[in-house]
Amino acid sequence: MHSLNLSPARAVRGTPEIPGDKSISHRYALLSALAPGESVIERLSSGADVAATLACLRALGVTIVAKAPNVVAVTGRPWTPPPEALDAANSGTTMRLLAGLLATRPFRSTLTGDASLSQRPMGRIIDPLTVMGAHIASRGGRAPLVIDGGPLQGLEWAPPVPSAQVKSAVLLAGLYAAGTTTVLEPAATRDHTERALPLFGMACEVDGLRVRVAGGQRATPASAPLRVPGDPSGAATWAAAAAAVPGSRVCIRGLALNPRRIGFLRVLQRLGADIAVEQDSLEGGEPVGTMTVVYGDRQDTCITPDEVPGLIDELPVLAACAATGRCLEVSGAQELRVKESDRITALVTGLRALGVDAEERPDGFVIDGRRRASGGRADAVGDHRLVMAFAIVALGAAGPSQIDNADCVAVSYPTFESDLRQLVT
Repeated sequence: MHSLNLSPARAVRGTPEIPGDKSISHRYALLSALAPGESVIERLSSGADVAATLACLRALGVTIVAKAPNVVAVTGRPWTPPPEALDAANSGTTMRLLAGLLATRPFRSTLTGDASLSQRPMGRIIDPLTVMGAHIASRGGRAPLVIDGGPLQGLEWAPPVPSAQVKSAVLLAGLYAAGTTTVLEPAATRDHTERALPLFGMACEVDGLRVRVAGGQRATPASAPLRVPGDPSGAATWAAAAAAVPGSRVCIRGLALNPRRIGFLRVLQRLGADIAVEQDSLEGGEPVGTMTVVYGDRQDTCITPDEVPGLIDELPVLAACAATGRCLEVSGAQELRVKESDRITALVTGLRALGVDAEERPDGFVIDGRRRASGGRADAVGDHRLVMAFAIVALGAAGPSQIDNADCVAVSYPTFESDLRQLVT
């Protein structure tokens, strides 16, 4: 397994090119696969998660051709029974969204994944899809999932936990169900599915936290090439790094500025960063623009439960930023325990290994970064978000650091290490 060795940085400066957003890439690929005809997707995420979605679609008979680096043409056609289990690898988005669509297909399919994904809770999608009429066998609510697809009936579903993946799985199933399907969210989550559906000729009604689709809709190919904007979660790493190291400045262009994806910016501002955001365009229903982050005075803050759904993936890098001279308290984030790792335990353990004062709590953590991190050796436990977080701490530490099991960063950001080397001075 690859280890990342880092020395303290004088500053983090530059204009990194962020990979295409992972969440949007999944949805564009899946919706293109439903539409009879060719859709072209540009700047598709090159990460392993999206590669898993493409591999599953190919196994279902969808034609996917690489036109250029990170550009694919997807030709939708009726899906056929896969010859073997569909492997979602480490991608929860692949498994959950694809399960919603497979529940509507007239054949049996099996969804499996790696050891980490096989421990993540899938009852959240099994329950609503079963109410709709699907037949899904599982291993105690976990993968592998054996899905016998067929006719479904629309429903109104109120997920007990905010989740864009659960919402999307139910809505995608609802597109092919009888009647109307409604999801009533307990809190606002990512709305990339709602924004993407009209690009493929399908309607979606949004009324506050209530999202509704009618059944019996037919997808049509995208009328023009779809361009995936830059991934805010990847950009959050460089934003947090710039906020962590004195003298730093990063500027990121072509970035997705979806309001439900940039909650981390408000936290970085409260931590003292100087941030400017400018929207340049609207692409595929997604606002796109430029973000500039400059190091500022260090300040303490807290993240409350109502903020967590809008920045759940960015919590590790926000913790890392705080670990470089600030105090941060996070609560209401128990969802971190069922990500690629138990991110609360693994994050706190890794931060302590790097010399940070950190306290684990059942639903969050407390970071006291007033004492400078010493550096050391931290284990990312196969979690890409933790690689990025520990790298930020390493840049602000007093001595060298080693991050073990760092190759997993390719799940979302394959060029992370090379971009890091270019930005650090």
